[in-house]
Amino acid sequence: MNIETITEQALKLAPASRAYIAEILLESLDYEEDFIVSEEWQQEIQKRCKDIDADPSLLIDGEQFIAELKQRYL
Repeated sequence: MNIETITEQALKLAPASRAYIAEILLESLDYEEDFIVSEEWQQEIQKRCKDIDADPSLLIDGEQFIAELKQRYL
């Protein structure tokens, strides 16, 4: 498989699945050495990841979110 095929297939997945893959890929880059993250932020990140894993319905499409904001505030 080439990168285009992998990307195309990944984009067909549900948002929660894409988020999971993104999380794994980012962790594999080992950014912790390059970016210092406070303990508080590390805990918040872990909490949010657990919340999403527990209830993927918390995720909504970005375009849907913007549309809802426009409807509410414009």
